[in-house]
Amino acid sequence: MSSMVPPPSTPLVLVEEGFSAKVAILNRPKKLNALTTKMVEKLRELYEKWEKDRHVRMVIITGAGRGFCAGGDVATVYHLGKSGIWNEANDFFAKEYLLNYILGTYKKIHVALLNGIVMGGGNGISIHGKFRVATENTLFAMPETAIGLHPDVGASYFLSRLPGHLGEYLGLTGTRLNGAEMLSCGLATHFVPSQRLADLEERLGSLNTSDAETVGTAIDEFCDVVYPGEKSPLHWREAIDCCFQKENMEEIMHAVEAEAQQSADEWYENTLNSLKKMSPISLKVTLRSIREGRQQSLHQCLEHEYRVSVNAVNAEVSTDFYEGCRAVLVDKDNTPKWDPPSLEEVTPEMVSQIFAPLGEGEELQLPVEEREGRARHRARL
Repeated sequence: MSSMVPPPSTPLVLVEEGFSAKVAILNRPKKLNALTTKMVEKLRELYEKWEKDRHVRMVIITGAGRGFCAGGDVATVYHLGKSGIWNEANDFFAKEYLLNYILGTYKKIHVALLNGIVMGGGNGISIHGKFRVATENTLFAMPETAIGLHPDVGASYFLSRLPGHLGEYLGLTGTRLNGAEMLSCGLATHFVPSQRLADLEERLGSLNTSDAETVGTAIDEFCDVVYPGEKSPLHWREAIDCCFQKENMEEIMHAVEAEAQQSADEWYENTLNSLKKMSPISLKVTLRSIREGRQQSLHQCLEHEYRVSVNAVNAEVSTDFYEGCRAVLVDKDNTPKWDPPSLEEVTPEMVSQIFAPLGEGEELQLPVEEREGRARHRARL
């Protein structure tokens, strides 16, 4: 009886090797390319190798199927944490944030082709790079407050640098944006119709340049002029700034609620309903994270986000991460029972404990001295 040789497993990250341009393709389409630890490790390995290769001028990242990347594989982190394997769960965040930092300080030109869903961790492997190309299929969100987590992967850095208080609004409500809206607010640098992406990729592959302006001009050749649609939340920028500039979460909620009662505009009611669905402790943590991020560098943002993520997994202050994942990702009943159940019951001490420094040897380790001396991270938004 002959032994059957199992077929080789399909790589989770595919590579197209040009001479001066390398393409990384996220290849987990059935899961909308949600990032596993192995995918994060592979991307880091590739990025570090390409950064050292003097022939490589540009790195392009894209996703197989209808999603660019739906985020980190939070369901796996949930199961690890529920099993008490906290070190492995925290290790995922540490490796993911290190990759975000490498991209934020990358020496080579980076182009992310965001053709499809780009949520959570998908933003961490794209927005910190030089060029972000949206299409008519792009759907952006940072929906973490709905699962008792917080916008991470450096979101406290890039959300806090959006115009006005749009970052607080997007981070707290998890509101989705399409490609035209991403372009309008600066999350994307270009908008290219999806049918032109193959030609764009070919054009980029033919360039042998380290000049960002030349690359940007090449992408411009394939762009369309687009504007946010009539019902885009970006048309409510004045209302967003008015409500989300308030000092704390209770005041933000009160401002939205007051307008919802007085105004016939359904935007206020929709925003209020979104906020009421979210984990109260996540809302307060997210507001503080974005506000602190406004004054911090990328590595400082990732460091404080890591503390918050570790505390979410360890669940010493709140079990909302597990309850949120259960309700949204596991049982899918979408009826989480938050604890504490209200904003008023989330004390300042609870929030401070979530942001508190970790024990010796437990903090996020980033190669700041090694990388920032030669590649200062610039605010690109």
